[in-house]
Amino acid sequence: MKFKTFTLDPFQEQSIEAIENNYSVVVSAPTGSGKTLIAEFIIDKHKNDDKRIIYTAPIKALSNQKYRDFSKLYGAEKVGLMTGDIVINPHAKILIMTTEIYRNMAVSKDEEITNIAYVIFDEIHFINDIERGYVWEESIIYSSEKIRFLCLSATIPNAKEFSDWIQAIKKHKVVTVIETKRNVPLEVSFYDDELGITTLEKIRLAKQIPQYRDRKKGRFNRVPPPNHLDVLKELGVEKTPCLYFHFSRHACQQNALALSQTEMFKKDLEIVTYVNKKLKDAPSDINKLKSTQILKQTLQKGIGFHHAGILPILKELVEELFSLGKIKVLYVTETFAVGINMPAKTVCFDSLRKFDGRNFRNLNSKEFFQIAGRAGRRGIDTVGYVVVATYRPSFNYNEIKAITDRDIDPIESQFRLSTNSVLNLIDQHTPSQIEYILRLSFFSYQKFGKDFAKVPTKVLLARYNSIVRRLQKYGYIIGKENKLTLTDKGYFSSKVYADEITLGEIFATDFVDKLDDYQILLLLGALVYEERENHEFKQKFKDDRMIKVWKLLGKSEWLRKEKKFESLEMVTTLIRPVYDNKSFFDILLLTNLLEGDLIRVYAQILDRVGQIKKATVRSEVITKLNNCQGIIERVLEGLWII
Repeated sequence: MKFKTFTLDPFQEQSIEAIENNYSVVVSAPTGSGKTLIAEFIIDKHKNDDKRIIYTAPIKALSNQKYRDFSKLYGAEKVGLMTGDIVINPHAKILIMTTEIYRNMAVSKDEEITNIAYVIFDEIHFINDIERGYVWEESIIYSSEKIRFLCLSATIPNAKEFSDWIQAIKKHKVVTVIETKRNVPLEVSFYDDELGITTLEKIRLAKQIPQYRDRKKGRFNRVPPPNHLDVLKELGVEKTPCLYFHFSRHACQQNALALSQTEMFKKDLEIVTYVNKKLKDAPSDINKLKSTQILKQTLQKGIGFHHAGILPILKELVEELFSLGKIKVLYVTETFAVGINMPAKTVCFDSLRKFDGRNFRNLNSKEFFQIAGRAGRRGIDTVGYVVVATYRPSFNYNEIKAITDRDIDPIESQFRLSTNSVLNLIDQHTPSQIEYILRLSFFSYQKFGKDFAKVPTKVLLARYNSIVRRLQKYGYIIGKENKLTLTDKGYFSSKVYADEITLGEIFATDFVDKLDDYQILLLLGALVYEERENHEFKQKFKDDRMIKVWKLLGKSEWLRKEKKFESLEMVTTLIRPVYDNKSFFDILLLTNLLEGDLIRVYAQILDRVGQIKKATVRSEVITKLNNCQGIIERVLEGLWII
């Protein structure tokens, strides 16, 4: 079977046959095998009817890339984008969004998601994510039963169980399609400082040899940690392009700089011309940034870095050069492996340990193969090379083998109720319906199978009842047991999706009337800013307006306990200059936040502003928020790229 210019693989044919029968499909297939082509078939199938298609992605970068790709394929007028801070053509035939946005719309039964044929969940294995996994689960639970799903993922060992859960709760057939064969097979090797690129078994045997003593110094000789330059020298130019994964953004930049100072690669004048042309119309201050200066120095030798801390235009520049085959070695963080279609001949791992936001831990097998799967370009390479740097003193054969041998980690439920979910459940359902819906979780299915009735009611409703009590205490719902209803504050907070009670206490009461635009931005900035120990703020602006906010917060039983407001004084560094009409680059001089992180703070403020505008019914509040939006959009002018 052919579709467009492609001869389809059996797993693609099987998926398309299921779609032709109006079934949902869960596709588990290796990275780079052509899963997106199945999504394109759905779009093509419905191109002449009035049905709409929603494509969801786990991160904004992937949503933006899909928007660009689909706009080229189908025309910009047929494609829309919704990522919280950006809304383009929201009534389009094909609507691309982050999964959080879709979940929010599904929970609140937003009118924008009527008449949908399919929802495509890219990277569905994110349901495993401890912090965000519930988003994918709720997206499926709260979708209309008329909607069909295409769930795309790399290897899911328990894909059939996941399909059976969807089929059980949505009452329609769900087909499981599994492809285990990679178009370009992977060859996994390991780098040891003494042995070079070798096998895991040889490193294990070498470690068993007793260490010898240095008689002069009276101590054991120690093998030094692996050096990325040594790994790349042994790989050789013939095994580039190479994606070198490192879990430190700073190290990505420094390693790229170090490699550029060797004689491994020659200067390419075409790259210099391309870089200059790309940055020609960008704000001139971009060229003063350390990241830009390092990147311009490294790119001319075909060496780059890519992480969330650099400006969008620089990320786009790197992606374009990589796609053109101009970059030989690209140092990247883990987010580069999520969906962005940029395979290489070789993938290297600096380490198999990462910081997950809570502590340091080993990668699991799913994370490893998500990254490793970028090795091997279909139609170009006969094999994809993967090299893992190991450190002899901490080498653990069994641990490394378990991670790198095959993907054995199943997807598991991370279901948890949010305040927003509870408010919408109360608003839209009876108590018996609520109990039934709560039984539909993947968690319940993994514990009890299709027999949802076996879930103990006390366990099932424990968190729900806890949230209800809190909402009653603060006046978001009124009534008792079978007759709960939302108050005005409750309706407001049912339409915001983070810090629901905090935002309700500020914007659904007369609290907001006592605030000016600056004070609103200050509070929103404190809510979205994620404090880190290494963050520095060289100048803070503790003035009367900030002190007034502190006093107002202290009078509110809920707001005075909000720990995020403890950073209020630090956040003045990020907000006051914006309010005073300073530039983005002026603000960078006052803090050590990377430019990409600073953009993220402002983007999240815009996201919150958008949610609050949609939730409030008060015109005077909307006026203040429009002012705040304009202030933030001004500081991002020229820096924002889709």
